[in-house]
Amino acid sequence: MKINRKIKDRSKIRKKTKYEWSGLLFILPSFIGVSIFVLIPFLDVIRRSFSEAINGKWVGLNNYITIFTNPAFKQAAGNTVRFVAICIPILIILSLLIAVFLHRQKRFGSLLKSSFLIPMAIPVASIVLLWRLLFDNHGMLNGIIEKFGGTTVDWMNTGYAFWILVFSYVWKNLGYDIVLWVAGLSGISESVYEAAKVDGAGEWKCFWKITLPNLLPSLFTIAVLSFLNSFKVFREAYLVAGDYPDTSIYLIQHLLSNWFRNLELDKMAAAAVVNALVIFILIMLLQKAWDTKE
Repeated sequence: MKINRKIKDRSKIRKKTKYEWSGLLFILPSFIGVSIFVLIPFLDVIRRSFSEAINGKWVGLNNYITIFTNPAFKQAAGNTVRFVAICIPILIILSLLIAVFLHRQKRFGSLLKSSFLIPMAIPVASIVLLWRLLFDNHGMLNGIIEKFGGTTVDWMNTGYAFWILVFSYVWKNLGYDIVLWVAGLSGISESVYEAAKVDGAGEWKCFWKITLPNLLPSLFTIAVLSFLNSFKVFREAYLVAGDYPDTSIYLIQHLLSNWFRNLELDKMAAAAVVNALVIFILIMLLQKAWDTKE
């Protein structure tokens, strides 16, 4: 009997090991691809951040000291932080409220959800053309202002440019976040709400005590994806306003692009490493806060 048990245990261990190796083989192609196109190039970027761009001479932390004392880097980093700090809460809260509303609309919910996804299907070049038609000095918005006897505004070369960029980001990503919230809402059983209402709970109490706690797993995913997508807004800002836009929308991506064009690869590498490190730390802090709540 003992011998048979040992044989069975060994066969189970072999099967488990076989399944583990099978799993590793499945992820191996992805790992190779990520290593070739992401990890190895980034290691080279780290190496370049400690050397001169021209001769590759080791300079230690000089490149990092240079960027942290660079006024353009300070301005770009400050604008990027400001943009993210304003956009992410607006996008998450607004998309959640709309998702809750759409989830309750049994008749036209699907149609309305699809309409919010339309901005994601519009090419960036078309969005840029739309913004130019609206916010150019001789655009539609200034034309309407002139008709009513007002003074025209240079929208893209004043502080208004920042809020136009915020609106562009929220408008573009709203549908994506709504779909993710709706997926989370679909996982909450209706019987839980019915039981709560039987006990006298109102709509607000159900939302606060049932909906929000059950959406916490979705919140982490949506927050991280929204944060990463906020760096893509550079495309619209660059195509609308060029290399050197108004100071309010001069983001860290503009600075990296200009350094790359000027072949200042040492400063660009140092800034890229700092940028990646900040993103990694923020995501890890968010993950830790998330695990604590759970």
